[in-house]
Amino acid sequence: MTLQEIPSSQRVIQQGEDGKLYLVDGAAVPALPPGYVLVKTSAVALNPSDNKIATRFPILGARVGTDFCGTVSRVADGDCTAASLRPGDVVCGAAFCFAAEHRLVNGAFAEYVRTHASLLLRPPLATTAYEHVRGAMNPAEAATLGTAIATCIMAFWSHDALGLAGTPDDPLVSEKPVYVLVYGGSTATGTIATQLLKLSGYEPIAICSPHNFVMVQRRGASVVLDYASPDVVGEIKTQTGDRLKYALDCISDGASVATCYEAIQRPGGRYASLEHVPDAQIAKRRAITAKFVLAAEMFGLDIKLGDAVYDRPGDPEKLALGLRYMPVIQRLLDSAKLQVHPVDIVRNGLEGVVDGMHALAAGKVSGKELVVVIDGNCS
Repeated sequence: MTLQEIPSSQRVIQQGEDGKLYLVDGAAVPALPPGYVLVKTSAVALNPSDNKIATRFPILGARVGTDFCGTVSRVADGDCTAASLRPGDVVCGAAFCFAAEHRLVNGAFAEYVRTHASLLLRPPLATTAYEHVRGAMNPAEAATLGTAIATCIMAFWSHDALGLAGTPDDPLVSEKPVYVLVYGGSTATGTIATQLLKLSGYEPIAICSPHNFVMVQRRGASVVLDYASPDVVGEIKTQTGDRLKYALDCISDGASVATCYEAIQRPGGRYASLEHVPDAQIAKRRAITAKFVLAAEMFGLDIKLGDAVYDRPGDPEKLALGLRYMPVIQRLLDSAKLQVHPVDIVRNGLEGVVDGMHALAAGKVSGKELVVVIDGNCS
């Protein structure tokens, strides 16, 4: 079931004995369990979480990378036929790299990556046939969607996270506006979150740097506020009438947690972070239900990084959420209702990944997502 012969080995980004990342030749192409597909990568996006996993949880020989866009090369036997994928289909999504047995054989920063067939999206590509279509994108842009989409699904509609009632296919109807704070509104996850909230009937309030205000407003933020304002909490309370119940924290550091917690209404609410928040901060307001969300939970697999803060057993309900909402996201893409995050091409080829990861670690990225083009023809 292939369009072309798949090589027995490939080039990948892999972790060395010193914990640093290297481009390695001769790495094995990952085998496919039932329900999975093998994708030849066209472009990969670099996330802060990629750098975090590599530096905090180093493993000799581990592969790296989550988000990608590419072409299906092989379809495994099993239930993935329900996804209607065939070799040659262009897809984008995320790879699961949150347990050693997966990290040692698979990662997006490679010529070939495997992933769950039913958790993939088919981007409306800006080829000749699509150039006139609003919402069309190139593979470099499509590569940014995987982690952002998965994070939003887990944060918004998991009952143990924000547990929002409104969805893009069944928006909330309310006499009064229902606000959701998006701290880090100019991040790759923040811009997707803002759009999904708006489409779900909510009023997103985005917190970010002023130089990103216009971009975030164009993604549908009802209000955009400066994270550095000395009275940002007061500004949030004024905008919401002190009725803020929900907050998604895409930054999840001491300042962002404090802002979100102080801004949530006195009766309490729900808070979702993308990084672990110390118990001492969580304990400051018992009326707030807090959840540390991992996009990788959507795979329904055990997360095993060797740290109790991150590790959690696979949850079939999380996978069910992904299967429920990925078709919803696909329809939004098909109808041009979702804008991708702005991208910055590091340089072509897997060699560019190491440069990009250094830029991420140095905190040099704001308002754009770093992307590396693998095949040289998709930017």
